[in-house]
Amino acid sequence: MRVPLSWLRCYVDLPTDSAREAADALLRVGLEVERVESVGADVAGVLVGEVLAIEEFVAGNGKTIRSCQVDAGAGARGIVCGARNFAVGDRVPVALPGAVLPGGFTITARKTYGHVSDGMICSARELGIGEDHTGILVLPDAPPLGADVVELLGLRDDVLDIAVTPDRGYCLSVRGLAREAAAAFGVPFRDPALIDVPAADGSAYDVRVEDAQACDRYVARTVTGLDPTAPSPMWLQRRLVLAGMRPISLAVDVTNHVLLDLGQPLHAFDRARLAGPIVVRRAGAGEQITTLDGAARLLEPGDLVIADDTGPVALAGVMGGATSEVGPATTDLVIESAHFEPTVVARTSRRLKLASEASRRFERGVDPDLAPAAAQAAVRLLVQLSGATDPGGATDVDRRPGRPPIVLPLALPGRVAGRPYPPEAVRRRLAEVGCAVEGTDPLTVTPPSWRPDLGQAADLVEEVVRLEGYDAIPTVLPLAPAGRGLTREQRLRRQASRALAAAGYVEVLGHPFLSARVWDDLGLPADDPWRHTARLANPLADTEPELRTVLLPGLLATLARNVGRGQPDVALFETGLVYRPRLDAPAAPAEVTTAGRPEPDVLAALAAALPDQPRHAAVVVTGMREPAGWWGPARPALWTDAVEAARVVATAVSAPLTVRAGQRAPWHPGRCAELIVGDRVVGFAGELHPRAIAALGLPLRTAAMELDLGPVLASAPEVVSAPVVSAFPVATQDVALVLDAAVPVAEVAAALDAGAGDLLESLRLFDVYTGDQVPPGHRSLAYSLRFRAPDRTLTVAETTAARDAAVAEAARRTGAVLRAS
Repeated sequence: MRVPLSWLRCYVDLPTDSAREAADALLRVGLEVERVESVGADVAGVLVGEVLAIEEFVAGNGKTIRSCQVDAGAGARGIVCGARNFAVGDRVPVALPGAVLPGGFTITARKTYGHVSDGMICSARELGIGEDHTGILVLPDAPPLGADVVELLGLRDDVLDIAVTPDRGYCLSVRGLAREAAAAFGVPFRDPALIDVPAADGSAYDVRVEDAQACDRYVARTVTGLDPTAPSPMWLQRRLVLAGMRPISLAVDVTNHVLLDLGQPLHAFDRARLAGPIVVRRAGAGEQITTLDGAARLLEPGDLVIADDTGPVALAGVMGGATSEVGPATTDLVIESAHFEPTVVARTSRRLKLASEASRRFERGVDPDLAPAAAQAAVRLLVQLSGATDPGGATDVDRRPGRPPIVLPLALPGRVAGRPYPPEAVRRRLAEVGCAVEGTDPLTVTPPSWRPDLGQAADLVEEVVRLEGYDAIPTVLPLAPAGRGLTREQRLRRQASRALAAAGYVEVLGHPFLSARVWDDLGLPADDPWRHTARLANPLADTEPELRTVLLPGLLATLARNVGRGQPDVALFETGLVYRPRLDAPAAPAEVTTAGRPEPDVLAALAAALPDQPRHAAVVVTGMREPAGWWGPARPALWTDAVEAARVVATAVSAPLTVRAGQRAPWHPGRCAELIVGDRVVGFAGELHPRAIAALGLPLRTAAMELDLGPVLASAPEVVSAPVVSAFPVATQDVALVLDAAVPVAEVAAALDAGAGDLLESLRLFDVYTGDQVPPGHRSLAYSLRFRAPDRTLTVAETTAARDAAVAEAARRTGAVLRAS
């Protein structure tokens, strides 16, 4: 909402001339002032001049041009002008050489069409008053010769550009903002809506309201004898331009002025083009209307329309229709000033993608008490400015429901804000926003009609707190009770995330929605459990109506987006919830009350209908895992990096994780590992299948890992013992075992670990060999075993015995034999 300070001062005496101070005061009461704009400050040297003589000549291009003699108080000057709407004796704005027009345009004497033009005669658009640039601005009432046009027309002003939140629709008007400014400065407020209105006798125009819930008030007034050629005065056009509207015609400008001034949208019908009574009703199936923007629109039964005997003539609260539009020949008007239900207007506006200044206000709530005053204000302006006649009488269909009062304990604002508020301050602040306050403690508060957002005690508390000043609320850090910090699961999750970040992965947060097509791109079979998703009844986008069952689709889309933007080396991770619907889940209750907390059985039924929501961790990696440098060449990301990411997570929480060969789409069948905790498969890691990579537009060799964090964290020990650090030297023994190639490496390592006993500190696989020196279908696994004792230096005999025991256990479990050197 753009509001000129000069307009605001009509209703409140601001104690400052500084626009910045006014903006700061409005900020203190909770309004967001986005910008303070000084308009007309750069205009200078424009004076009132009188046209003394006019000589016409035809230029070389065939255009008729006027050479004028104009006196601006210092003698006649020759000025060339192409406009023809002024005559000798008219007073016009003249910009002499050296004058500056809006935008910093400096006027100079120049030769044009063979004549010297010693200045410029200005149009309304050139002065920033309106949009008309087809003719010169002829000044009415013969102002003094040589007077400053800037002062005469009030071209200098300060404009506040205010972002109005949806719950404060009353601030989309000068009236509402003036009320806030009065409260901010503690000065009186003059309400422009307090005007005398004629008694409602139904004589203005016949109106029938068939849907009182969607339209609880409809006021109609008539104006006759309107002069359709009467222009809008300069002050009216100037106000509209500063507020961001374009002057059009007197009738339209007056209704727009009332809308900006009071916040009540109006609509003017050409009375001669209405057939029969005005009817407020829902649209019929298949009905159409051509709106003022020239578009033909198909209506639905939920749309609220204003109709006559011929059909819809306006979309209620949104836009008028072309069939009853006020035109150049209109002399009789019917003024509509109504109150429409916000959701009805919002639904029609959004469905038709048709937003207007009227719908913007109705969606946020308009004062239902304002309709008669707004209609009277429009009628009064039309009578004053166009010589029209007010026939008298008014039609007012009023079916407004009453508003129940709100009970407010006096101490509640202080308890919420954390600072005491005197009782007189609470009463004063509520009165300033227009509330009727009765009682002592608790207070009985009746909100004003222009504040539909005040519906409960918490809303009243917010009004008291914001007007008393948010900056007056003390800043006090809450004390955390002992033993109530992060839960064990939260700590473990953070440990896992920090470990992945330390390993070079960047955390991302993807949205949980996906398209069913992604499963085909990943190559999942039709019966894959990942395809069993929960479908949203009202998705944000029709292309992604399902909830994710794994993290990979969103993570791979993020990877593709980064690669597409020129980032070839990417390593990402995400932890988050996935959604697994249960096949045996009951249907959710059809109706759940919002009046209070549902009953325990209803909450239990809701919980039973929800899908399971385990937390997963996933990584994707492509490109170079390690960059090139003085230390050596770059290393590309491999499928083993995805496996190692799973080990990083398990190690961070000290959980036992076993890795063995596996197979699952969308991973490459020869480069896929199962991730196992206990006897449960909790995830997979490896290189993605080439078909999935091609379908998703990913780089070759892209690798990924995903695991269920629940069982991993559950297997983590409650207390992790610190390792014993021995001061004695380590003894290393290497063994090479030949065994069937189908035996998992993890089984061999487990056997060696069990056989070596307590002296084994660590073991590491450092070589895998298949070739002529091992039988077909076999492979050689070479391990390095590190032995150390906490209390002595081990002898060769001890380490050899431990090694032989490890080999013997591996032979017993896996059939391995020691490879000959």
